[in-house]
Amino acid sequence: MFAVSLLAACSAVGPNFSTPPASVESAWVQATDPRVKAASADPAWWKALSDPTLDRLIATAYQQNPSLHGAAVRVLQARAQLGVAIGDLYPQQQQVQGKLQYVEVSRRDPQVSSFQDNPFWHAQVGVGAGWEIDFWGKIRRGIEAADAGLVASIADYDNALVTLLADVANSYVEIRTFQERLRIVRENVKRQEDSLAIARARFREGETGERDVAQAESELADTRAQVPQLEVGLQQARNALSVLLGRPPAELGDLLGPNGPIPQAPLAVAVGIPVDLLRRRPDIRAAAQTAAMQSAKIGATKAELYPAVSLSGTFGFVSSERGGLKVSNLAQWNSRTVNVGPAVQWSVLNYGQITNQVRAQDAVFQEAALAYQQQVLQAQQEVEDALVAFLRAQETVDQLAKAVAASRKSLDLATVQYRNGQTDYTTVLTAEQALLQQEDKLAVARGDVPEGLIAVYRALGGGWEIRVGKPFVPAGIKDAMAKRTNWGGLLDLDQGAAEEIQSPPTSMIKPEF
Repeated sequence: MFAVSLLAACSAVGPNFSTPPASVESAWVQATDPRVKAASADPAWWKALSDPTLDRLIATAYQQNPSLHGAAVRVLQARAQLGVAIGDLYPQQQQVQGKLQYVEVSRRDPQVSSFQDNPFWHAQVGVGAGWEIDFWGKIRRGIEAADAGLVASIADYDNALVTLLADVANSYVEIRTFQERLRIVRENVKRQEDSLAIARARFREGETGERDVAQAESELADTRAQVPQLEVGLQQARNALSVLLGRPPAELGDLLGPNGPIPQAPLAVAVGIPVDLLRRRPDIRAAAQTAAMQSAKIGATKAELYPAVSLSGTFGFVSSERGGLKVSNLAQWNSRTVNVGPAVQWSVLNYGQITNQVRAQDAVFQEAALAYQQQVLQAQQEVEDALVAFLRAQETVDQLAKAVAASRKSLDLATVQYRNGQTDYTTVLTAEQALLQQEDKLAVARGDVPEGLIAVYRALGGGWEIRVGKPFVPAGIKDAMAKRTNWGGLLDLDQGAAEEIQSPPTSMIKPEF
């Protein structure tokens, strides 16, 4: 308790961190659109797509993705490093020593005459400790930096989780979009096969020339050639999803199931207000904690300008066979030895060098503060970009749906007219090509809508909340690490434990053993 009171009375040199000011708008540019809601964004945003398959993929990726688990292990590393920093508040040097020596001095040594008992045995046992008192806050600033590093590592984990969830959802939408495009191409192949049959029949009956047959065959072959291209894209999307799920590339039939429709996104999106980004976006929180960590390093370096006061001491027992004594007397009270007292060390001649080190740390902090401000601006841009893409994608779908309906009607009319000999095959060819093009555009645009919604929630920093209250590392990794190393209770670190250890350095947090 005396040590705690002593340190609490000592001021820590260097700046006390405060979050750098950042420019944040009061409302989104797209907030005038009725589809943009000011309500808080849903943490489980993917459920807005109402797709059970996507829900399963999200849960699987959260449990199995190796990159996410790597970020979780870095959280444990940062927690252990915080424990190391906290340990510096206690005596930094703690030793238990003991030795038993056989000593024989050279007979030719000029001092040998002073050794009446030569050779002899010498025994010593004792404890020693050295403690640098943290008058200027060097150690406390170090703990402050380590604490900020831990919080930053948690934010990095959250950011990895946000990215993972968005990537999984994007890959899933891409797979469904490729499947829909393949369905459209194959449907058009069947339609063009029917047109080719009509052209051949009319040629056989002498109602048209061979050119119509050649045109129909060329168009059909060109459409069929699109199938393998789309299959390549589909398989690559599946491979990417497999890796996100922590699996080797595979068919994923057990998770994807049969071909399904492109997920339907709601027309409206809840985005909150721009200032919410400072709390929700993990990368912004990580940037703030990086600046906090660097601010603490300024104080830790500045403390080197002041004298370091330390207490050290040893207590033990010493005995030997010299002077008629016996080694067996080691345990007697008269054999005790005590050495205790303060010491001061002051690097006066290094003042200029240390001052420049402080300046260097201050410049790094300023850079971190500017990086934080830039990250806030970048986050707002990403949200605005995603919002406008999401809203305009809906309008694109509406217009392309009309274009598809018109193209389909045009093709039906052209086919009837060609069958009745009222027009040539070029009219049918043009109508079929237009329909395929418009249907493919519509399928891509329909995929753009949920991908736009995913981009909005990625930019808002949503989804990391699913790990709240859960251990950072899964049971399998936890067991493997526990077998190698005594981690104490750190392997069970979850958000609640992480919040508890984010307290001022003067709280004298106990290190984990």
